[in-house]
Amino acid sequence: KNKPSYSPNIECGDNVIIINADKVRLTGKKWTDREYLSYTGYPGGQRVATTEIMMKKSLNKHLKPGYHPLFIKVVKGMLPKNRLGRAIIENMHVYNGPNHPHEAQNPVVIDINKIK
Repeated sequence: KNKPSYSPNIECGDNVIIINADKVRLTGKKWTDREYLSYTGYPGGQRVATTEIMMKKSLNKHLKPGYHPLFIKVVKGMLPKNRLGRAIIENMHVYNGPNHPHEAQNPVVIDINKIK
């Protein structure tokens, strides 16, 4: 939002790369008590996953690189529920370790505590 070309109704093409997602910490019983729902589209196809299960899914080698089910679900809930929100979530890449394949794009580290 700090760019001069920012417009709330246009996807500006900025990408977000989150690293070290495996080091996320939650307090209390949030690992086991918080539930995320998904629906397969079939009758009786509602699935329930806890935060702990979603973190284990992120370690699955069959998922595409940069896809982390827990972070995608959480951030997608904060975005607008329209085609702009679906386009914006494609620009987020989450990696469990410190390495990522986006070094060629010269990413800039942004400290969100300093932006006001």
